[in-house]
Amino acid sequence: MDRREFLKTALAASAITALKGKALAQTAAAAAEPQAAATLVAVRNGDPVTMFRKGVEALGGMTAFVKPGQRVVVKPNIGWDKTPAEGANTNPGLVGEIVRQALAAGAAEVTVFDHTCNHWKSCYKNSGIEEAATRAGAVVVAADKVDDYVERTCDAAVSMKKALIHKALIAADVVVNVPVLKNHGGAKMTAAMKNWMGVVWDRRFMHQNNLPQCIADAILYRKPDLNVIDASLVMHANGPRGVSVADVTERKYQILSRDIVAADAMALKIIDYTPAAVPYIALGEKAGLGTADSDKITIKRIDA
Repeated sequence: MDRREFLKTALAASAITALKGKALAQTAAAAAEPQAAATLVAVRNGDPVTMFRKGVEALGGMTAFVKPGQRVVVKPNIGWDKTPAEGANTNPGLVGEIVRQALAAGAAEVTVFDHTCNHWKSCYKNSGIEEAATRAGAVVVAADKVDDYVERTCDAAVSMKKALIHKALIAADVVVNVPVLKNHGGAKMTAAMKNWMGVVWDRRFMHQNNLPQCIADAILYRKPDLNVIDASLVMHANGPRGVSVADVTERKYQILSRDIVAADAMALKIIDYTPAAVPYIALGEKAGLGTADSDKITIKRIDA
């Protein structure tokens, strides 16, 4: 090989090496860049406990929400004297797992309650939630007397500027909202935002004074720190109580998010409703409670 050919070969080799080095550097830089944190985690095709474990892990684990010594409230839907198979209430195994994880994260106490529609003792028992929560280490309390509530005011509220809020919620450091996804005759859909009616004493006022607006207003009194929508069984008709198991479809989904509005916006897709059908979601966004804009919601999807 003469000197000219030698130089050509050397230059070509140098160029290839440089390109490889640049590519490696770009790959390393991309790997080093922090990934956008998920606004919402959508898990599917698992049982409620497994889906929660995978979902909360994707959000940083329960220790991202609960610190040692904190008082935690877990607020499921326990509104109806129905069994778990009927889909009217939150899955009891899911509630128990959230309690266990909160205590494992160092919670000083975990309280579970709901302001039920049927008699609270029957709802707590037949839903399976009282047993599951107690076994996991929670304190399960009633919410059937006005003395269980504390009066609060909220200037930012539109329709419900004064409300009696359950005292356990007022005292909590961390609140986990655990609704079941289902049809609702009045509000069209029950999910994360609608579940918050269960922390308020006077639901009659809410029904008589622009229910969608009152649903959004209720959250202004205390936003949940984590929302976990149980969409394993979804009641698609005759909600919120249901008539029979024929009203329920197995969907095997779960939605987890800090953003209560984003969580409900995603729930619409599972239950096949339009945003216009559930106006309290837009009212929640208007109140600054979160976003329903899909372009602003970063979703992490997981198969359990």
